Amino acid sequence: MASKLKIFLQMIKFEHTVFALPFAYIGALLTEQRIPAPHHIIWITLAMVGARTAAMSFNRLVDRRIDAKNPRTAGRALPRGLLGVTEVWIYILLSFGLLAVSAYNLSPLAFKLFPVAVFALSFYSYTKRFTWTCHFWCGIALGLAPLGAWVAITDSFHPAPILLGIGVLLWVAGFDIIYACDDYDFDRREGIFSIPARFGIKNALRISTIVHVLAPLCFLAVGLLLNLGLFYFMGVVIACGLLAYQHILVTPEDLSRTGVAFFQLNGTLSVMMFICTVADILLP
Repeated sequence: MASKLKIFLQMIKFEHTVFALPFAYIGALLTEQRIPAPHHIIWITLAMVGARTAAMSFNRLVDRRIDAKNPRTAGRALPRGLLGVTEVWIYILLSFGLLAVSAYNLSPLAFKLFPVAVFALSFYSYTKRFTWTCHFWCGIALGLAPLGAWVAITDSFHPAPILLGIGVLLWVAGFDIIYACDDYDFDRREGIFSIPARFGIKNALRISTIVHVLAPLCFLAVGLLLNLGLFYFMGVVIACGLLAYQHILVTPEDLSRTGVAFFQLNGTLSVMMFICTVADILLP
């Protein structure tokens, strides 16, 4: 059982939870610009774990035949037969169940929006089959994190978390475009839709750059809208630097460091934004 769990966590890249979870916490922190109650922190954390686990498990399940053909992904658990389809379905249903229970314990509006979350988290997995905008659908799935956390605490909407969610959407779409450059040849050969496959690697990286200029502008707008302080804006500056560095590391002539750009730099960005937001709230 422990061995299966380890394989499952490797399959869904559990460590990549670092992308969205800090932004969910930021959305929670900004509701009243103070540390949320332990009740909210616990259930938001469980909701995020359930949402991401369900989404990644469903993505691996839907893509298992495509992954088996791709040399980069052929070693994943489902193509190799290390996990069965039934087992993964159980993980998916349990994870969506955890998300539903968490939403129920947070706010009535959060629970009412549970079907919307399920759709957003699941639909992305099919988009690469018919649209090169798939990267933005991936961004929508993660961009719901700060908005969901805000709704979970306030039981209402507000322009600030919507702007923050759009910023996350653009940030995720930008680095997903960069990562998709690794599969350029495979995607074109197999008819998979992506921005690199549709427009070429050089133009894809240009589009990613434009998107990554817009993302921190959304973060900046959130700070101005909520009248946040110096530490928050320091986080936005750090985010700008990390995004710029990604586009220095990855060029059309050298795609060897897409992995560094994808995980290390973007994981650092989300954590630093969270730390700076906490500092802005706790420190005078």
